[in-house]
Amino acid sequence: MVSPKTKKNMSQVVQPGEGESYWQPVPANGFVEIALAQAKSKEAAGLDVGTQEVAAGCAVREHVHNHHEEVIFVLDGDGRAVIDGKDYPMRCGTILYLAPGSRHQFINQGDAPLRFCFVLMPGGLKDFFSAVGRPRTPGGNPPEPFDRPSDVEAIEKRTVFGDLD
Repeated sequence: MVSPKTKKNMSQVVQPGEGESYWQPVPANGFVEIALAQAKSKEAAGLDVGTQEVAAGCAVREHVHNHHEEVIFVLDGDGRAVIDGKDYPMRCGTILYLAPGSRHQFINQGDAPLRFCFVLMPGGLKDFFSAVGRPRTPGGNPPEPFDRPSDVEAIEKRTVFGDLD
């Protein structure tokens, strides 16, 4: 039995459509679903796990996480990753490891959505996605493309992003 003062590690199962989801602004369009936000145990740092869908012809702009590791697993689509200035194909089954400080962006080169699963360690992406996006209900119609908030740089600084300069 776990005493009230002891925090037990809790395993979790999140089915498709059960995570928090947000429509994303241009240039990515598409949406993100956060399945696990800051999931952690006593023995491990927090992490975020989710999926992102980037609309055809759109892109996740270049960015960097100074203090975070990220793993991307491509689920569907045809794209290109640019990591520290070098191009890599993104197709179903591609796995990308992004070390802290790596500049990276993802470009959908296909006619269909580019879908990937991400794991960010430690976590913190939910705060960013919820601040720049709009709440999404799975199965709902996407909004017209919308711009990023005017204070996006401040949002980035208080979440998980570093400066590109």
